[in-house]
Amino acid sequence: MGEERDKMTISNELVVEGLRCESMFNPIGIDIAIPRFSWTLSSVRRGVSQTGYQIVVFDGEDVMWDTGKVLTDSSIHCEYAGPKLRSRCRYEWKVRVWDDQGETSPWSEVAFWEIGLLHPEDWVALWIEPEQQPVIEESRMDFYDRAKGLVLTDVGRLHPCPILRKHFKVGPGVKRARIYATAHGIYELELNGVRVGDQELAPEMTAYQAYLQYQTYDVTDVLTKGDHVIAATLADGWYAGRVGLMGDNCQYGNKLALLMQLEIDYADGRRQTVITDRGFKSNTGALVYSDLFIGERYDARLEIAGWSTTAYDDKNWQAVREVEHDRGCLIAAYGEPVRVMQEIEPITVLHTAKGETVVDLGQVIAGRVRMRVRGAAFGTEIKLEHGEVLDENGNFLCNIIGRYKDQTDIYVARGAEEEVYEPRFTFHGFRYVKVTGYPGTLDTADFTGVVLSSDLRPTGEFECSDERINQLQANIQWSQVGNMLSIPTDCPQRERAGWTGDIQVFAPTACFNRDVNSFLTRWLRNAAVEQREDGQVPIVVPYMKGYEEIVALMSTDSSAGWGDACIIVPWVLYERYGDMRVLQENYPMMAGWLNYIERSAYNGLPETDDGSMTPERRERQRYLLNTGFHFGDWLIPSMSVSKDGKGVDMMQSAFATKELVSTCFYAYSTQLMSQIAQLLGWNADAQRYAELNSKVRTAFAEEYLDESGRLKAHFQGIYVLALQMNMIPEDARSLVLNQLVTLIEENGNRLDTGFLSVPFLLDVLCDNGRSDVAYRLLYQTECPSWLYEVEKGATTIWEAWQAIMPDGKVTNVSYNHYAFGCVGDWLYRRVAGLDHALPGYKRIVIKPDLDCGLTYARAQYESVYGTIVTEWRLIGNQVIQMVKVPANTTAIVYLPGASLERLTEGGNPVKDHSGLKSVKVEDAAVVIEIGSGSYAFSFFRNDN
Repeated sequence: MGEERDKMTISNELVVEGLRCESMFNPIGIDIAIPRFSWTLSSVRRGVSQTGYQIVVFDGEDVMWDTGKVLTDSSIHCEYAGPKLRSRCRYEWKVRVWDDQGETSPWSEVAFWEIGLLHPEDWVALWIEPEQQPVIEESRMDFYDRAKGLVLTDVGRLHPCPILRKHFKVGPGVKRARIYATAHGIYELELNGVRVGDQELAPEMTAYQAYLQYQTYDVTDVLTKGDHVIAATLADGWYAGRVGLMGDNCQYGNKLALLMQLEIDYADGRRQTVITDRGFKSNTGALVYSDLFIGERYDARLEIAGWSTTAYDDKNWQAVREVEHDRGCLIAAYGEPVRVMQEIEPITVLHTAKGETVVDLGQVIAGRVRMRVRGAAFGTEIKLEHGEVLDENGNFLCNIIGRYKDQTDIYVARGAEEEVYEPRFTFHGFRYVKVTGYPGTLDTADFTGVVLSSDLRPTGEFECSDERINQLQANIQWSQVGNMLSIPTDCPQRERAGWTGDIQVFAPTACFNRDVNSFLTRWLRNAAVEQREDGQVPIVVPYMKGYEEIVALMSTDSSAGWGDACIIVPWVLYERYGDMRVLQENYPMMAGWLNYIERSAYNGLPETDDGSMTPERRERQRYLLNTGFHFGDWLIPSMSVSKDGKGVDMMQSAFATKELVSTCFYAYSTQLMSQIAQLLGWNADAQRYAELNSKVRTAFAEEYLDESGRLKAHFQGIYVLALQMNMIPEDARSLVLNQLVTLIEENGNRLDTGFLSVPFLLDVLCDNGRSDVAYRLLYQTECPSWLYEVEKGATTIWEAWQAIMPDGKVTNVSYNHYAFGCVGDWLYRRVAGLDHALPGYKRIVIKPDLDCGLTYARAQYESVYGTIVTEWRLIGNQVIQMVKVPANTTAIVYLPGASLERLTEGGNPVKDHSGLKSVKVEDAAVVIEIGSGSYAFSFFRNDN
């Protein structure tokens, strides 16, 4: 009996776990004045919910803040309200909760967060610049010749990477040691010859002029009594190197600099500070150059043995200069850093028809390769060229053309028995590596693919009975990993730019696959500082000056559907993570953007106005965003690339659709802003945006819709957007839907939607009773379609549907763009049936589509409340539905085709089941409300 009682106590125990501060686990060096706490609950008992919590925060051994018992069911984003936080302090915290039966959980394990340097006066370090030649700013005049491949890259214009070092002594009794560091350029630190931390490409890509991140490193265990050397290597990176579409450099400056502050606290209360100042010395070493786009040249013959250790004598090194730079832009790093995420072994070594030796990783990635060389003679030069695809003849292809898109690393051997080379300050988008000059026989064991990405926690899984769709899901995941490196980028090879339109369409899928809350919050903060004075949100964030020439052609800094990311992305984060602060924080940016749009529409008239407009129509123009340049429904397949693949005109779809697309997004953003304002308690704003939304929708229908349901721009995507964004009067929706379906059928049941409409295509069809058409599109294998790419061997999502033409021709586009992978969100929600009814999945909807043509589908999602699982399987006419719901949430489960009399859960008839909150029949489905726990439903469908 005693043993049984002990088991009962354990089985009913409520456990608090997964403690997070600012959505991160034990963050170090943040500067958030009012951090927020979140946790998850677990229990074997079903139907567990929280009714209260108690948080205790410690400053050392002292209790700093005790909430006492707080009556609430919220376990996410609970705000700190204790004494003012202090720079450099580590705070520990724990939490316990009360459940719906009045039981108290044990205290959680202790978690912590650490504050960085909150105030400018906390910095005593000085900016230093090593002896260097200024980076030569590239002229844009030769861009077009280089884009045609007529001009080779002049690597003679590149400079060696500076190395810096400083000697210092440490006394006995080190209690705590932290390094705070950042750079103009990118940097890597060493202490006594050992690398500090595991972060890559710090301080990463931000709007350097206004938002420069510094990193915090815990080096307590490294420092002991005696002599030490702090060392650093600098490279151009995003600050001075070549980036963006045109390969421009010197985005923020032409000289590299370092800011570093090492603080050592001793047990007796003393603090020693080692800073960047004239005490540093500089030199150059084996890194002849390292550029993010061009690549790296490493000459091992120039290595300086032991240069970052105490044994080395730096008497012949050069002095550094102390310089003044703005410190007001210094921001503590927020969110997960870039790290090595995975290592991939190549699948084969190819010998092409051209006689090339090519290493095939089997997967397109963003990152680099590690190469091992044996027996290379002194001075042997090995060239590594990176590409994503082979050409139609199986030869290596540089698929990205343009200025400084070399993606080439060069290693010069020192002549050792074995040498290992891995680039440090560059990365590439590639699957294939053409190797030239390698001594001896090349073996796959001598090469390793190193995947780089922001270290975002995986949160979503999807699988089904169709392996092609499973590959599609894998492709989406890989494209997200490759394009979430510091910022959400369009591609990891040609531009690596934070195109606002790309993340706007992909954000829902991104939130399923990875925990992007902190990552996208940081990007939005960069968007806010980059917002123009007139309210425009730039087409790329950070807004690199290299895009000025593009912008000059458009006479605008922004575009509808791109700038709207400042509203749509925060809204998605709120819905998926229950994060109200992201709405509050970005509201001024959202309002500024909509004010700009409202002014542009109100004051502008279409270019076609010949002065003959009626007063009524002229008044209507005030609510139509039909002036200026916009990208429209970008990349409509039938309008972007000719059938032979030789003609590419990406602008054609923009000019054909921009007017209607822009007005649709005007309406969509005003609708969202009305909801956001209502949530934040700004009722007057909510009312104003709602009224504006109504006027925009009315003007759209009156201007562009005819009696047959045909829209002025007769394209699939325009009908999709008009239906999705409620631009169509109720009595005309069926007519508009028929126009869309007819266009799809006339196109051979293939999509012809562009960039902004494809995220909504399948939902619009399903929501309007045409899921049959949606599934024809999903399973389509002719170009353009998702499975066409899969059957052509894609391992990531392509920029263009016809990147590889049906006749096998391989085109020069990006093979790693996540935007069209937005279908992943639909697969999770519709096919697997995992959706939310309340923000953060506080209330979950499980509504699988059993008529989707599959026999099995499963989705798992790590929500802010815990793990959600839905899995369904068809065995003949029997349906088995497995559901897992995390504690402190509820779910509504739809079982289509089930009969209440024949439905069981866990082997028990549902109609007699007391463990369920409610059971009802609705629209030929049994609908069950459940609390937390694991459930197994079984039934035979009524359709036979």
